[in-house]
Amino acid sequence: MDLNSASTVVLQVLTQATSQDTAVLKPAEEQLKQWETQPGFYSVLLNIFTNHSLDVNVRWLAVLYFKNGIDRYWRRVAPHALSEEEKTTLRAGLITNFNEPVNQIATQISVLIAKVARVDCPRQWPELIPTLVESVKVQDDLQQHRALLTFYHVTKTLASKRLAADRKLFYDLTSSIYTFACSLWNHHTDTFLQQICTGDEAAAANSLERTLLSLKVLRKLTVHGFIEPHWNAEVMGFLHAVFERLKQFLQCSRSIRAESICRDRLEKTIILFTKVLLDFLDQHPFSFTALIQRSLEFSVSYVFTEAGEGVVFEQFIVQCMNLIKMIVKNYAYKPSKNIEDSSAETLEAHKIKTAFFTYPTLTEICRRLVTHYFLLTKEELTMWEEDPESFTVEETGGDSWKYSLRPCTEVLFIDIFHEYNQTLTPVLLEMVHSLQGSTNMENTNAILIKDAVYNAVGLAAYELFDSVDFDQWFKNQLLAELQVSHDRYKPIRRRVIWLIGQWISVKFKSDLRPVLYEAIRNLLQDRDLVVSSVLFFLSVYLPVDDFEFRTDQFLPYLESMFTLLFQLLQEVTQCDTKMHVLHVLSCVIERVNMQIRPYVGCLVQYLPLLWKQSEEHNMLRCAILTTLIHLVQGLGADSKNLYPFLLPVIQLSTDVSQPPHVYLLEDGLELWLVTLENSPCLTPELLRIFQNMSALLELSSENLKNCFKIINAYIFLSSSEFLQMYAADLCRSFCELLKDITTEGQVQVLKVVENVLKVSPVLGPQVFQPLLPSVFRGIIDGERYPVVMSTYLGIMGRVLLQNARFFSLLLSQMACELGQELDQILGNMIEMWVDRMDNITQPERRKLSALALLSLLPSLNSVIQDKFCGIINISVEGLHDVMTEDSETGTYKDCMLMFHLEEPKTTEDEEPPTEQDKRKKLLALKDPVHTVSLQQFIYEKLKAQQELMGEQGFHALMETVDTEIVAQLQEFLHGF
Repeated sequence: MDLNSASTVVLQVLTQATSQDTAVLKPAEEQLKQWETQPGFYSVLLNIFTNHSLDVNVRWLAVLYFKNGIDRYWRRVAPHALSEEEKTTLRAGLITNFNEPVNQIATQISVLIAKVARVDCPRQWPELIPTLVESVKVQDDLQQHRALLTFYHVTKTLASKRLAADRKLFYDLTSSIYTFACSLWNHHTDTFLQQICTGDEAAAANSLERTLLSLKVLRKLTVHGFIEPHWNAEVMGFLHAVFERLKQFLQCSRSIRAESICRDRLEKTIILFTKVLLDFLDQHPFSFTALIQRSLEFSVSYVFTEAGEGVVFEQFIVQCMNLIKMIVKNYAYKPSKNIEDSSAETLEAHKIKTAFFTYPTLTEICRRLVTHYFLLTKEELTMWEEDPESFTVEETGGDSWKYSLRPCTEVLFIDIFHEYNQTLTPVLLEMVHSLQGSTNMENTNAILIKDAVYNAVGLAAYELFDSVDFDQWFKNQLLAELQVSHDRYKPIRRRVIWLIGQWISVKFKSDLRPVLYEAIRNLLQDRDLVVSSVLFFLSVYLPVDDFEFRTDQFLPYLESMFTLLFQLLQEVTQCDTKMHVLHVLSCVIERVNMQIRPYVGCLVQYLPLLWKQSEEHNMLRCAILTTLIHLVQGLGADSKNLYPFLLPVIQLSTDVSQPPHVYLLEDGLELWLVTLENSPCLTPELLRIFQNMSALLELSSENLKNCFKIINAYIFLSSSEFLQMYAADLCRSFCELLKDITTEGQVQVLKVVENVLKVSPVLGPQVFQPLLPSVFRGIIDGERYPVVMSTYLGIMGRVLLQNARFFSLLLSQMACELGQELDQILGNMIEMWVDRMDNITQPERRKLSALALLSLLPSLNSVIQDKFCGIINISVEGLHDVMTEDSETGTYKDCMLMFHLEEPKTTEDEEPPTEQDKRKKLLALKDPVHTVSLQQFIYEKLKAQQELMGEQGFHALMETVDTEIVAQLQEFLHGF
């Protein structure tokens, strides 16, 4: 591409590509895409985005195309890679000057220079760093800033490379520029501080921006540029200087107006200082040992004493708390139980920690965390009063909550309490004891203190297990507090609910549950309290790991609680709150199972409306799907009444052509499966949904296992209708899957085939006829994976035992394909079957193998007679697997035989059988494995063989069997 002639054309097309008119935009984008691989195109783009007289939007687009081109075509091995000549020209052009006037474009240019540097620096671009170093020294403000911005992005990119050779290059680079980077940072920092003192905020803002950029460079060099940074005096000097600079900057914040541009940049710089320390601690814990004492003194001083008043801000407090937490929890600072196994560095760090965290220090930290940082703020109380739902969403994990002060203080409390629980347990218990008895309703601060202390006791529940008699506390104090109806006591009622939820799976007597349920039922009628405590109710009702939950205790309260929760579901408006309520309802349904049936009518009627209203809220729809899963399981066969709503929901959730499937697929498949498992019969609508399956199988995702379960469920539900409609598609999908699938996936496919053969022994082999030759070949070739071989033998056992005619046809087909005699193929198969019998671990398949091979008898075929010994060996192994001795009569019986359908007795803790469980039981009553006595079958086959061959011939045949095997056989057949 000739630069002179092309520049005008490319500029014109770029201008068109910035158009809002799609008729103009689309052709321009297509043309630019075609030019991406043209030599000279990126040189033209460079000329365009460095021409400051052109339209900003056009230059911006040129930068983006250039940056994308680096990703695709800069590396030598890339298809359509740029020539070395053009890359040389481009590299020179990129660093000719640093005078871009538009901030956004300047940032993009810095990023693309860094992308080139990642590939070429320093080997193909040795002049980059020297050029940047010189450029940041110039007096021109704009050029200095742009060079410093580029310097940062290049340093950041090079620091992220992880290969050993790249790390070595970065170490070398760091050692050559670290002194300069430190002096640059010090210069800009001093300049900023001087300008703040003189009141020149505009100049200070510019200097602060350079301070921020130079500190970003130093952060990357310090954290990633040294193997053992504690041996470098300059590094440690910089890190110690960070504390002094932090103090200076915090003091500066007093004199800078809140609305000033400097204020925002100042806070960003202060946070960056803390990030330097946190990153260094994370990457070099032992090098940080010399900084432990100072870090703890600094952080504790500003966060837990009056020194921080008026200067600290929330994010800074969060960072300081993170620094304390990382030091407290750091594995490198914890000695082994056997002190002699600990390194000197670990012992030194532990010594410093122990010396700092004295009893007075720990006590003050604990008290300040609880009585200062745990307190609900006026803003939170106002928000609760005005908008309980928003308050709930924020406190239970809203985006702003994740990065706010409260969760950080709670995590720090948990970590410190865990590390120093022997010291802090008496402190916390003393705080609890001081709050016993009634609280003055007019004293808001006393109520908030009690809320905070109860919060601490809940967070430390596991640590306090041996120190708190929670059952007595509940009976003597907490239960009474739940019954206080005064409006100002609402925070305590809410906190007590949460506190019980924390302790219920730690230490709470089962006998107290009914009393608790009664108290909560009354609280459920306080709407504001319930909305702000819905997750706490869940933890009280049905803790996830609660093994002491008893349904009989909960049933008397089920109707009223379910009704109140349903009313709450209708009343709340925010999606997050509805999700929480649905979660509670789902857990209730899951725990009580079928006993929920009398009470779900209202919920069943409401869910279609909620589904329609949540069209734009896929996470709420996921919660609805989960609720439906538990509803279907609770309703059992009666769930068919939900089909008008249920089946379209499944259809949408599992249709990969619909965008919502990204969110709904996993739960949708689970719902599809439980619907099939609980379906009393196959409806046309339920059958039609299977049209979604082919596309799902093509995805080959982590959901394949559930897809196979769904296919099996259709087979058990109505194999004839299902196979008649979908057999060909299913076989095609399986053939494609088996070309590229894991061993586990292969087994799942084969199990489906095995189930089809079990349910439909006549139609099944015809349906999967294209797959059976590969199964046969796998057997005679001696498939190396035992689990696959076992499934192969299970499939072939079904064909041989239950469809001998098809087996003969398959045998003939294999003989033709392999160019071998039919008897030779048969002999190879039997021999491999006998040899690999130990691959089969399931008793049902082992018995099936014995029955299948015995079905070849009686026979005069020389190959079968030649393998007679192996067949008898397998048969006797099968007898050992399935025969049990009657202790009274001394006779043997086949333990796998089933004679009639019995309704299994289930205990309270066991789930009742699904419709699919019943279908499997009925199927077993038709299965030879469960209807044919192996003992009887062997006797009849041997007798028939004897009659066919005559006494003498049969005797000679039996002599081929080991005498010990014969003796065992005779013992099993005694009495026949």
